[in-house]
Amino acid sequence: MTKIVEVKGLTKTFGNVHAVSEVTFTLEADKIYGLLGRNGAGKTTIMHILTAQQFATSGELSVFGEHPYENNLVLSQLCFIKESQKYPDHFRVIDVLKVAAVIYPNWDQQFAEQLLLDFRLPVKQRVKKLSRGMLSSVGIIIGLASRAPLTIFDEPYIGLDAVARSLFYDRLLEDYSLYPRTVLLSTHLIDEVSRILEHVMVIDGGKLIMNEEADVLRGLGCTVVGLTTAVNAFTAGREVINREPLGAMVSVTFMGELSQADRREASDQGLQLIPVSMQQLIVHLTGGKHQAKDVNSK
Repeated sequence: MTKIVEVKGLTKTFGNVHAVSEVTFTLEADKIYGLLGRNGAGKTTIMHILTAQQFATSGELSVFGEHPYENNLVLSQLCFIKESQKYPDHFRVIDVLKVAAVIYPNWDQQFAEQLLLDFRLPVKQRVKKLSRGMLSSVGIIIGLASRAPLTIFDEPYIGLDAVARSLFYDRLLEDYSLYPRTVLLSTHLIDEVSRILEHVMVIDGGKLIMNEEADVLRGLGCTVVGLTTAVNAFTAGREVINREPLGAMVSVTFMGELSQADRREASDQGLQLIPVSMQQLIVHLTGGKHQAKDVNSK
């Protein structure tokens, strides 16, 4: 498939702090990616570098086959919605959309107007007087209606309630099915977005610790609960990422898929097998209890 973004050995330092360290990945055309990790992990720094808002200290970067810095051909195909997007104080919602219509070549005004109704935004309200949730809605509308070939959302729904967040996911999927493009979504609400992600990248401490197709990741972890001796025997040789004693019993979470023979063995030993959600898996991997590895290195 066509590579929209290619990053090799990307590193960004601020003094003695390594915000991003030797990160390598690609983003393919027409795919929804999740860039996941804890606050301060380096996600926003990576997005700023991709969109030419920061320089990398070292490494290689290509967006649409070229370097993005001061490159209008590249930047015109990007839409980056920040968590803390700023607008001129005098701008109303309608003014923001008018500017967006000029900036983004693929802008769909009719779609934007429908989204205004969906999110119940007052078009003549000054942006600086909007609630935090309404401000997030403005960013979502721009990101969706821009239909940019590379659309990046950085925590796009701060302040939105569950209904509005669900509306965002639904509209994103609906429009993506009609107008495919590459979407990079950074968020901490992992379980909410897991159903829409096709590929997952996990950043921890500035390093890429997981880079895998979402379908593979969904079946990658399992928790087994039972008597300590039986659980220890069952998990021997497996990559354990979390262990919690429960008196005479123990709960152990490990990486790796289970075969039918594994499931029969667990049943015979009276062990309970519990699927691990994507969020639980990533919390374990970034919780400091486990030195995680790129799944592709196995």
